[in-house]
Amino acid sequence: PQHPGLYPGSQHHIPGVGKEQPAFPAGHGVYEEPSLLKPFKSKKTPNCFTFEGGTLHLSVDLHIFNLQALEHVNARLLELYPADEERFDIVLMTNNHAQVGVRLINSINHYGLTIERFCMTGGESPIGYLTAYLTNLYLSADSDKVQEAIEAGIASATMFSANKDVAYSDTQLRVAFDGDSVIFSDESEQIVKEQGLDRFFEHEKLNENKPLAQGPLKGFLEDLGRLQKKFYAKNERLNCPIRTYLVTARSAASSGARVLKTLRSWGLEIDEALFLAGAPKGPILVKIRPHIFFDDQMFHVEGAQKLGTIAAHVPYGIAQKYHKAT
Repeated sequence: PQHPGLYPGSQHHIPGVGKEQPAFPAGHGVYEEPSLLKPFKSKKTPNCFTFEGGTLHLSVDLHIFNLQALEHVNARLLELYPADEERFDIVLMTNNHAQVGVRLINSINHYGLTIERFCMTGGESPIGYLTAYLTNLYLSADSDKVQEAIEAGIASATMFSANKDVAYSDTQLRVAFDGDSVIFSDESEQIVKEQGLDRFFEHEKLNENKPLAQGPLKGFLEDLGRLQKKFYAKNERLNCPIRTYLVTARSAASSGARVLKTLRSWGLEIDEALFLAGAPKGPILVKIRPHIFFDDQMFHVEGAQKLGTIAAHVPYGIAQKYHKAT
């Protein structure tokens, strides 16, 4: 079904969280590394994950996830709903030539990865295929491709691997989001950037009961929530293998109420909400250990990355104007 989201023509997606994807040098048609799959080693690679079953899709252009957590979610869903096909499915998308296919298949099988579908574009950009794969979230190491995908109406983010090795949960998929310009629109952030914090606090107080407009990853959070509810329906709330986090620079007392009321008005639940009032996000993320963290501001992405969190930059909203100017 069509999702009435921020981007016309998009479908529902869920995050693929993978341990390692095949690596190909950007711009090359033939794989040049001696080993396709090296666990926990970051490489810039055009790859694509897609969730199919219930038209829940995610396209990824980079490997850096822990596939065990994703596959554990699938196993639990299959156990609870054996006749239901609403599970993660992974599609590998690469701009390499099809002649690398056999080697790629052998490497994927060697590492026990569940990847059944490939899209090898022979040097062409994979962006044109994202709509055909009903993609709702595209993750890539290539910021130009990410921007191209956003311009094509597909929610996207640029992936950055962590600078430190961190142990991630294999049995619980953890996804952390910034709020403004990620789950929500950049409406409030515009006021911060252009009119300052005092005006922002005043604006948020006056509009506390007015829901924020949706941002590029709102649909992504919705789909995670829909899968969580499948576990809740089987009395598995306490053992749910998916957990979501809001990690925002907002202050709880002065601007947090509008965020929580917006989520409530959308019928969305977030498992944990952390209001940092401008404090660095990196140390909190070290405690959470999410498989991926989404933020629209590069200094938050870089701060998370330095302390061992896999982070994704969402190039959306007014913060991009200021980022380009620096």
